[in-house]
Amino acid sequence: MSDYMISIPDELYEKARRVAEQTSRQVEEVIRTRLEDALDSPVYDLPDDETAELKAMACLSDDALFGMMREQMQRTKQERMSGLIDKNSDGAISEAEYQELTALVEDGQRLMLRKAQAMRYLMDRGHKVTLENLDASQPQERHVQT
Repeated sequence: MSDYMISIPDELYEKARRVAEQTSRQVEEVIRTRLEDALDSPVYDLPDDETAELKAMACLSDDALFGMMREQMQRTKQERMSGLIDKNSDGAISEAEYQELTALVEDGQRLMLRKAQAMRYLMDRGHKVTLENLDASQPQERHVQT
């Protein structure tokens, strides 16, 4: 391991310190792990506002993140998207319907990205994410890893 030293802004250090405190880890470990994640993660070509929204989620409470993790697309949107997918498969979709389908798919992708980011932050804080606690109909259950 290299003992390379870098300077980071106080604000960034404070964020790392809070995560370390919440997860009972050393600040250095949190910074190293986050840096590894950043360098190993694929680069997403997201608009600046979406990137900012995903980063801002780090400041949310655990309860808010659990809520986001359990979010579902509205049933009416799901049904509309399903119908449009069927029309598209049959080759009977209009241009306007195709644009609507594209927008619905993009909404679904943004929702999945928010859900994944919420799960990541929860796991970073020591929570265990399971299929059971993904189900919005189940009571919220949190497990802190020790």
